[in-house]
Amino acid sequence: MAARRCGHPRSMKTVVIAVLGGLLTLAGIGLLVLPGPGFVLVAAGLAVLATRFSWAKKPLDYAKDKAEQGIEEVGKSPWRAAGAVLAALALVVVGGLALAGVDLPFVNTLSAVVLILSGLFLVGTVVFARRQERLEAAKADRPAGVPGEGGAYRV
Repeated sequence: MAARRCGHPRSMKTVVIAVLGGLLTLAGIGLLVLPGPGFVLVAAGLAVLATRFSWAKKPLDYAKDKAEQGIEEVGKSPWRAAGAVLAALALVVVGGLALAGVDLPFVNTLSAVVLILSGLFLVGTVVFARRQERLEAAKADRPAGVPGEGGAYRV
């Protein structure tokens, strides 16, 4: 008997990657105008698409740069971080109220779930940004020339 190849055909994997990457990218584009980390999701969607489609690599570089800039801005400013966390909590509360049965205009079950997920994703992004900023500050405070301490070697 002839041996059969296991797994999904290559075209099926391409379709799955296209759909997943497209959905992530579209969600990120939506979050550019709504509260949430839009460029982070756009970058994630384009990263998924770039695994199969070479055209996605150029916009991925742009989206990565914008996502990193946004994360750096939130990480450097405690006021921006606090505002982002408050906005995230508001998203989670509104989504939770809608799921609890409170009749809110323009909010259905799907949008309530998206609001909650956006809020949680935003909190995670703020926590990540603040942690990165603390790590960078700790590296900058280390004395120079000490091996293994991350400081710069000076001659």
